[in-house]
Amino acid sequence: MEVKVTRVSEPGTRPKDEDLGFGTVFTDHMFVMDYEKDKGWVNARIEPFGDFSMSPASMVLHYGQAVFEGLKAYKTEDGKIQLYRARDNFARMNRSSQGLCIPEIDIDFVMDALKKLLKIEEAWIPETPGTSLYIRPTIVATDPFLGVRASYTYKFFIILSPVGSYYAQGLQPVKIWVCEDHVRAVRGGVGEFKTPGNYAASLLAGEKAKKEGYNQVLWLDGIELKYIEEVGAMNIFFLINDELITPMLNGSILPGITRFSVIELAKKWGIKVSERRISIDEVIAAADNGTLQEMFGSGTAAVVSPVGELRYKDRVIHIGDGTPGETCMKFYNAVTDIQYGKAEDTQGWIEVVE
Repeated sequence: MEVKVTRVSEPGTRPKDEDLGFGTVFTDHMFVMDYEKDKGWVNARIEPFGDFSMSPASMVLHYGQAVFEGLKAYKTEDGKIQLYRARDNFARMNRSSQGLCIPEIDIDFVMDALKKLLKIEEAWIPETPGTSLYIRPTIVATDPFLGVRASYTYKFFIILSPVGSYYAQGLQPVKIWVCEDHVRAVRGGVGEFKTPGNYAASLLAGEKAKKEGYNQVLWLDGIELKYIEEVGAMNIFFLINDELITPMLNGSILPGITRFSVIELAKKWGIKVSERRISIDEVIAAADNGTLQEMFGSGTAAVVSPVGELRYKDRVIHIGDGTPGETCMKFYNAVTDIQYGKAEDTQGWIEVVE
């Protein structure tokens, strides 16, 4: 299948790097293709960014059948465009699609299409350290049908957004609120898939946390409300007595790409790593006895995000001295140096767009 290209008549202008936020500015073009039950994926094209025409009865609007991903492209000092673990993102998208009864994509074809789109939009990739081009691939169900079944038609699209540094004021620890009144997902559901409904389910608790002065919610398991799962937009790590601990993937936790990177680097560096169940009570006990050394989240947007305060019920726990921990910063620097081409990629995570 060839990719048809239709360019805008008047290219737009990327905002100044210092004016970039997150997810509000979009590039001139997008990649789109359609799925038909008897034909598979068809009509691959790069076209001007614009609105879709969709029936009010489209199944995604009524039953939420959709998946998406988030990844980034980076500009190196010598002008190269680099993708970080992009194939892992598309592999995860296919796993999410399996869970939502959505047809899978051909990863090699989509990677080639993405690279073509990035070459067209190269001028939109910011070059200041810490900035990047955010990439949002999405699949939505498009059948105009009010009935509960998997759709027969879908639309896959990739849009691009130049984004500023996640830490505009520098890498500062965040405050996390442990949620007791709501659950995000349970094993056997769709918690391990990147689907919009998971994020809708987190909004109410997130708003409550903000009203209490906290940045994000730390979710507990949906059965016992005892075991830690993940933060609203990140996987979570604890450094306890020199052991790096993160909740094991149990079917209700998103398998984060950056999470995998942190685990792989920790093993490479000889840090003891455990993927296991960890209860909130264990974390509280570690804080009380002085063995809780660091806590940080991992995700595409922030890479790693240090946690400086944790609230559980009436307990407020302060972690560290108010600055990012040494281990957290080691991961942050290692990953970002690879992403921006400042360090050798010995892990095979980078794909150069040529």
